[in-house]
Amino acid sequence: MADTEYFRRTAVTGLSVGPAEAERLRGLIEEWKRGCQLAVNEAWGVCHTRSEVQQLAYDTLREETTLGSQHVVLATHRAAEAIKRAQDRDGSKPEFTSPSVTFDTRTMTVFDDRTVSLTTTDERVRCDLSLSADGGYQAQFLDDEQWEPAKSTLHYRDGEFVLHLGFRTPRPEVEPPTEGATVLGVDLGVENLAVTSTARFFSAGELNHRREQFEQVRASLSATGTRSASRTLKQAGYSVDQFVRGRLHEVANGIVDEAEQYDCQLVAFGELSEVVDILPEADPFHEWLFSQLLSLVEYRAAARDISVVQVNPEYTSQRCMECGFTHPENRNLDEGQFECLKCEASANDDYNAAKNIAFRCVRRGPLSSRGLGASACALRSGLISPNDGFTPYAELTDAPRSD
Repeated sequence: MADTEYFRRTAVTGLSVGPAEAERLRGLIEEWKRGCQLAVNEAWGVCHTRSEVQQLAYDTLREETTLGSQHVVLATHRAAEAIKRAQDRDGSKPEFTSPSVTFDTRTMTVFDDRTVSLTTTDERVRCDLSLSADGGYQAQFLDDEQWEPAKSTLHYRDGEFVLHLGFRTPRPEVEPPTEGATVLGVDLGVENLAVTSTARFFSAGELNHRREQFEQVRASLSATGTRSASRTLKQAGYSVDQFVRGRLHEVANGIVDEAEQYDCQLVAFGELSEVVDILPEADPFHEWLFSQLLSLVEYRAAARDISVVQVNPEYTSQRCMECGFTHPENRNLDEGQFECLKCEASANDDYNAAKNIAFRCVRRGPLSSRGLGASACALRSGLISPNDGFTPYAELTDAPRSD
């Protein structure tokens, strides 16, 4: 099954590791970094796809490192990803300094007793997962047979090992509507994590605040360097992680509920890679938030036979939904307002963008070879379509359900 045919989740958990196991894992991490760097050195300026880098560097890594064969394969793949990312950004040669290592189902086994076995350059180690008494949010993946372990990453920081445990489940098949459908547009942002074309706002204020507080705590405790500070930092990180993931679930549920309330068969987002590029204030944290939110919405929407699509978000923040006039100065970034220079229509800038995302989904045409996809955009007060214009819900036979 292709990689894109899975929904993926990550459950972050600490590991209870004894001195001997810790030494083996630290040794693996150092050898992994060295292997990844060797693969980059071999492939830099020559190739960048996984298959090419693996073919070019595999023998070198087997001869010059103590990594097992599967970890050699994973290291060449990691090097290929780093080379491709570097080429897309600043073009500087990647250097592997982060104390982390990738595992897959051949190098990692998760057991029902909440332990995990990990391959090292020496003997395998078996460790307890550090979970709360009730299992935490991680239990929903560990205890559900629908979610199977997948590629994961072990991180070592401040003397502690943290496992970003990956899970995946097959993506249900949801056929795009073949007849005229209603679409809910969703705009993603930094101040508002998500805004729908029906004017539902999901603030990112508390997410940003918690993250900023944690970064301040991390800077302070990392400088202290004591074992107590390390434990406190671990607890603070766990608390923030729990809050962020809980908030993402709330927002995802809210978006899908909004789609159901307004009888939408489609939910449209801007393409994530483009969204990040057009948000100068966005950073890797927000990029991660957007990706996680999209995945959560896709999973929940599929269970309700709602399709999720991505459209080009270019100029959606600059285009007036009333008259179509597009200009950068229509949007006031300082005040978060949109005011058309031509027709003087005004609205919240994120709300205006969400409507444009939905309308772009309609105007781009069929979503499948079998027929028409979206035909109308859901707004708070009615539907808008290219042919019929705006129609208030009061004039429609099937009005949206009330809250």
